[in-house]
Amino acid sequence: MKTYHELLKKLMIFRQERNWEKFHKPKDLAMAAAIEAAELMQEFLWQTEEEVKQKIKTDKERFADEIADTAVYLMLLADDLGIDFYNAIENKMKKNALKYPVEKCKGKATKYTDL
Repeated sequence: MKTYHELLKKLMIFRQERNWEKFHKPKDLAMAAAIEAAELMQEFLWQTEEEVKQKIKTDKERFADEIADTAVYLMLLADDLGIDFYNAIENKMKKNALKYPVEKCKGKATKYTDL
């Protein structure tokens, strides 16, 4: 299994070999990540839970590709902004733990401002 930094290095080399850095400005990477996430959402649009389960069984690779596309743009964006991806996730989880204490939100899909 590759580490995050090995994968990031591979992405950077891939991008450099194609001279794509000039296209990968923060605004564009953020937009690309959002577009790829929307493509993932499109796979679920108007589907019942049962249809989604079946679709995942028959074409899991399509979902994997859209998830990977989204993650790649986020990884590149984080690196370009000097943000440690893992630390950002860890820090956000700590903030969320404060916003969503277990005793107030367990089993609820309520926004923290309404708890």
